Parts: sequence; structure tokens; C-alpha cells
Amino acid sequence: MGYRWNNRTDVDESVVVLMNSLEEDGSIPGWLSKTINQSIKDSDAEYGKYFFEEVRQHAPAAFKYFEE
Repeated sequence: MGYRWNNRTDVDESVVVLMNSLEEDGSIPGWLSKTINQSIKDSDAEYGKYFFEEVRQHAPAAFKYFEE
């Protein structure tokens, strides 16, 4: 179950969780990718766009886990 991002801070927190997960074991758990994919779908498009910009900059290895 995802949650709706209401501001950029919500998105930033998700990106930090991704970065930490990748740093820990080099992958993203299935539950996390499903949750974030649902958040992308449930949130305003501007936050989805911002999410992908931030992932591109801070965690590019995570791209394969998300729909763009």
C-alpha cells in the first residue's frame, strides 16, 4: 500500500529510504518498490516527476525498480 506524497519532503524521505536500502545490500526490497510505485500513481504528477529527478541524481541504480 502506497501513500500519497503531499510535498517534496515526502518524496525526499522516500528517496533517502531508497538510498539507504541500496547502500545496505545493493537492492530494493519488493515491498518498498511496490509501495513507492503506488505512491507515484496516487500522488500528483509533479511529485512523481520530482521523484524521478531525485532518483536520477541520488540513486540511479534504483531506476529499474520503478515505472516512469
